[in-house]
Amino acid sequence: MTTLGLIGSGNIGSTLARLATGAGIDVVLSNSRRPETLADLVDELGPHATAARPEEAALAGDLVVVTIPLKNLHDVPVEPLRGKIVLDTGNYYPERDGSIPELDDESATTSELLQAHLPESYVVKAFNNIYFEHLRSLARPSGDPERSVLAIAGDDPAAKAEAAGLIDRLGYDALDVGPLAEGWRFQRDTAAFAALYGDPATSFPDWRPRVVKADLLQQQLDAAVRYRDM
Repeated sequence: MTTLGLIGSGNIGSTLARLATGAGIDVVLSNSRRPETLADLVDELGPHATAARPEEAALAGDLVVVTIPLKNLHDVPVEPLRGKIVLDTGNYYPERDGSIPELDDESATTSELLQAHLPESYVVKAFNNIYFEHLRSLARPSGDPERSVLAIAGDDPAAKAEAAGLIDRLGYDALDVGPLAEGWRFQRDTAAFAALYGDPATSFPDWRPRVVKADLLQQQLDAAVRYRDM
């Protein structure tokens, strides 16, 4: 992979851009406004970063991250993402996104909605269950004993392998949770959501980051299953 496209450049998007450029990956950033509104961020990131419109970022990326409010899902360009791997960081907040029946009755997950919008892309759910400041501060090189793990879900094994390769370059191991339908296990308000990566002795917004290994993440994913089955 040579270029990472970003549709959305908020807290998660800009953090991923920082990690990617630090790893020598070219990034093309975009937001819902004009590319020039990202000039300061591009200047900060240096020569590996450029800004563009969402359609251009989608077209330029070998892998593309969609990191926007769920209410704007249908603004994601379809044609430039045809055949591409799309990493979805989305979470459902009804107070922001409005009521979405398929999510309210748990007949679908957020990433399945994006997959339905992008029927010829390969959607992988990733980066949605970690606070952006922890995402930045917990990144470690491969082999570091203090390296953490992030959950991914997706329906295409090859796409998940590519996503795991990107996650590795950004400083994390990846734990495959299964198909997109299992993405609910690390969505908002589950045991595997953002607080997991914070020191339990601290509280939001002053969480100190804590290392999360695969066994701890798996325990919390399993706890979500037990909670849902109650």
